[in-house]
Amino acid sequence: MANGFHLLPKKLPANSLNKLRNPFCKSLCSHHVENPPNPPQPTAEPTTADPHDQTHSRHEQVRKLRILLQNNRTDTARRLLKSLLPSSSPSDLFSLFSLSSPSLKTTFSNLFLSICADSNLPDQATVVYQLMKNDNVYLDLSSFNAFLESLVRSGQYQKTLDLFNEVVCSGVRVDKFTFGKAVQAAVKLEDLERGMGILTDMKRLGVRANGFVYNVLIGGLCKEKRVEDARKLFDEMIRKRVAANRVTYNTLIDGYCKAGDLEEAFRVRVRMKEENVEPSIVTFNTLLSGVCRGKRMEEVKRVLEEMNSYGFVPDGVTFSIIFDGHSRCGNVEAAVDLFDEVIKKGVQINGYTCSILLNGLCKEGKVDKAEEILRKLIENGLVPTEVIYNTIVNGYCRAGEMDKALSTVEQMEIHGLKPSCITFNTLISKFCDSGNMVEATEWVKKMAGRGVAPDSQTYNILIDGYGRCCQFESCFQILEEMESNGVKPNVVSYGSLVNRLCKDGRLLEAEITLRDMINRGVLPNAQIYNMLIDGHCTAGKMKDAFRFFDEMKTSGIVPTVVTHNSLIHGLCKKGRLVEAEELALQIESEGLKPDVITYNSILSGYSDLQNTEKAMELYERMKNAGIKPTLKTFHPLISVCSKDGVVLMEKVVQEMLQINLTPDRPIYNECIHCYSKHGDVQKVLALYEEMVDCGIQPDKTTYNSLITARFKEGKLQEVKVLFDEMKARGLVPNADTYSILIKGHCDLNDCSGAYLLYREMLENGYLLDISSCNELVSGLRKQGRLKETQLILSEMSIIKGVDDWCTNEDLSAGAKM
Repeated sequence: MANGFHLLPKKLPANSLNKLRNPFCKSLCSHHVENPPNPPQPTAEPTTADPHDQTHSRHEQVRKLRILLQNNRTDTARRLLKSLLPSSSPSDLFSLFSLSSPSLKTTFSNLFLSICADSNLPDQATVVYQLMKNDNVYLDLSSFNAFLESLVRSGQYQKTLDLFNEVVCSGVRVDKFTFGKAVQAAVKLEDLERGMGILTDMKRLGVRANGFVYNVLIGGLCKEKRVEDARKLFDEMIRKRVAANRVTYNTLIDGYCKAGDLEEAFRVRVRMKEENVEPSIVTFNTLLSGVCRGKRMEEVKRVLEEMNSYGFVPDGVTFSIIFDGHSRCGNVEAAVDLFDEVIKKGVQINGYTCSILLNGLCKEGKVDKAEEILRKLIENGLVPTEVIYNTIVNGYCRAGEMDKALSTVEQMEIHGLKPSCITFNTLISKFCDSGNMVEATEWVKKMAGRGVAPDSQTYNILIDGYGRCCQFESCFQILEEMESNGVKPNVVSYGSLVNRLCKDGRLLEAEITLRDMINRGVLPNAQIYNMLIDGHCTAGKMKDAFRFFDEMKTSGIVPTVVTHNSLIHGLCKKGRLVEAEELALQIESEGLKPDVITYNSILSGYSDLQNTEKAMELYERMKNAGIKPTLKTFHPLISVCSKDGVVLMEKVVQEMLQINLTPDRPIYNECIHCYSKHGDVQKVLALYEEMVDCGIQPDKTTYNSLITARFKEGKLQEVKVLFDEMKARGLVPNADTYSILIKGHCDLNDCSGAYLLYREMLENGYLLDISSCNELVSGLRKQGRLKETQLILSEMSIIKGVDDWCTNEDLSAGAKM
């Protein structure tokens, strides 16, 4: 393999690359390659120095350099040339040496390039490379590899690939190190297909990939959660007898852990032992992270024991992982116990580990305990960080203990830490959540007074807060204030405002806000359009909802499942089920999948139309599509099935119980209503008792069904008990309750009781429906209660108009009274 090459001259015609029949050109040269930037002009010499003396000094240094290279004293020459870099530009040194020693230009140039690269000076190295290219200097491959390494080290991945492509397409046969840097750059750019393509080209040219190349690609695949593809590459690596090292195994274990496949992660660990590859603390921390993320805390002890058997002592990362695991499981007591054990052992807790522990405690509402632990750690020498204090502040804010939150901010300042935007935003957000906009605004002023400028998040919190309070004028003022303070409103700023306007039914203003947003150069996203579409669907304005839907697609914004679900829900509420189902099919044609919300909306539509057959058909389709029903699926389904009888309703309820869904109040109410309607009083009472035993409080609907059931038994005393109990629970009887009571008393020939209830109903502002009114009047008339009959007819005449309430027969009877 050649270890050096001539670079293509700068002015080589572009199409000449295609004439070089190199197998790489097809796969690599499809990417545009730009020449490195032209070398900068020599920097001006300091005005305080004598230019003549400086020029003389440089010439002298170059002369010494020439002598050293002539005598093969490369190490000394390297040190001399490196010392010249800070005071001389690369182009100056290159020009001086080229003029004075043209025969040594190649040696000097390659040395110069490698020095710049090894000194982490990629920009200077780029200048030298360009100068060598312009002069068609023979480039040593080792110098070029050092140059690529420096580019990768400095994060210039695209330039790395461009130079790699340029060299390979010029017909140069590079080595595995060069390929490795190209693969690494591609993976860093998250272009795995390109990285895999380079590996393929290596194989085609007979260049054997080393462990570094495989490790980089396996790491990239695992990062993108393509762990099975990573495993295939690992298996290929083993087949080709490329030694898998600790990095390989750790990467694969991490990939499986993050994919949630802990069994495979442990199998890889077993193989690692079988191959005698020594683990590191990273190996065990990775496994711990997997079991903790998977909430399998019972396996933590096993991993720690194996870790200890290899002589590794748990570090701050180890404890951070375990603290986080206990927090995920909601077992903060275990986290505190572990903390006490760690402190007793004299293990130092760093700021990161501390913040993980405190965050877990704060999430569980144990903020006082978190602060107690922080005090103990500070006493033991921990220097608290801004992150730690922000965690405590956030915890107190979430708990609603604002005095303690503000006290923590003071403690933060006592320890010499300046509250940041995050600190203030946490406080302001809590005041906004509680609707205390005066205090929120006051803290924005305090924030500015302490030298912390409000950021876009601060303003967005205020916009959302004012929006919740329906103070929309203040929202618009905040937008203007943002602009005047040099903070550009973003899509979140406008999104908060549009969302609140839509929820308040101010749809015209929401649309005006959308237009203003677009005019100011802020492009709306799918969420903004979803808010507008949902707002118009909720208001029943389906034409406008579809207008926004069309505008969304015209603007190149792809509708989401949420978009379609809003439209489907709106159509179903209008009874337009055929259109709703057509739109559901459109979801699939656009590469999306209908979700449980899609099916629930259409099910509700069929339930409202009392179409049991269609509802059951859709329910079966839903299950066949692999979508797990929710309680909101069974609400409309049980409702519509109960109208067809008890048998179908019970079948659906059993299916609900089989998938481990616990009935809620609407489910109990539907079942109780169904049994009540069909006269099965024993099941009504049994379900009611079960409901209460489960801690579910009955509501007006529950009592209405219970009262109906008791009337069917003819038990007026039990009805009275239920009615009194209902009131005692603070449940104010509604029109349905009174209608059921009045009708029930009439059916049992207790018109006196029915009349008293009628009077109570009227006093509470409810009107009796026409059917119940006719039944009450008829019953009173039969009992000779003509005075009460006349009064009812008179009241109904004044309130609603007699013709709306009573028949002609009732009128004639009333006229005779």
